[in-house]
Amino acid sequence: MTHPLFDLKGKSALVTGGSKGLGKAMARGLAEAGADIFISSRKADEVEAAAHEISDGLEVRVEWMVADMADRAQVQKLAKEATRRLGKVDILINNAGINIPQAIDEITDEAWDSVVEVDLTSVMSLTRALVPGMKARKWGRIIHISSVLGVGGRLKRSVYCACKSALIGLARASALDLGTYGITVNCLCPGPFLTDMPGKLLNDVEKQHFADRTALKRWGAPRELVGPALLLASEAGSYITGEAIVVDGGTAANML
Repeated sequence: MTHPLFDLKGKSALVTGGSKGLGKAMARGLAEAGADIFISSRKADEVEAAAHEISDGLEVRVEWMVADMADRAQVQKLAKEATRRLGKVDILINNAGINIPQAIDEITDEAWDSVVEVDLTSVMSLTRALVPGMKARKWGRIIHISSVLGVGGRLKRSVYCACKSALIGLARASALDLGTYGITVNCLCPGPFLTDMPGKLLNDVEKQHFADRTALKRWGAPRELVGPALLLASEAGSYITGEAIVVDGGTAANML
């Protein structure tokens, strides 16, 4: 039984990049709390399969749509379709993101434009499209998935770090815009969670390095981001806004 503070029955949530990893885990967690769910991804087979997994054994609606967050027209269509099919979007989790590692003097215009478009511009655009409905209902939860690299740095991650830092600034400023309407805006900053992106970008030595940097001496499982997401998405987090919550297994505490 869900505690009343975390109960999301009657609420609807849109999770971008919801076909795998952190996005799918958070979508499932919100569904378990009673929310109807809409997920998006670039690949039809993956997002359809994820929708079935998210709804398995639950009495909630789970809708899906293929959307490329690098295409502004598709971002607008996503907002309209999620609203049309679910009736409203109360909770928005901006989770979709990409990373093209390049040192500062090697960054190409194409890489810069691609990462900024997906990791930052699409977040603004989708949020902008869904905020009017939240304002009309006097209730909303907006969660941007930043990163521990939004508060720190790493070799060859200048573009990614810039975008993830910008999401924190975006959340802080828009929290002030929207607070009087009962809408909270926050960031989650995951540390080492072993999802597809780091799995592909890092070799075994690098993966072990990240595990060793944590206080818990291991990578996080996607499910371990569900609790923080549920806190910010529900009444339990009603007085938390404009914040960036780091969920990194103690990585930031290790200064060595």
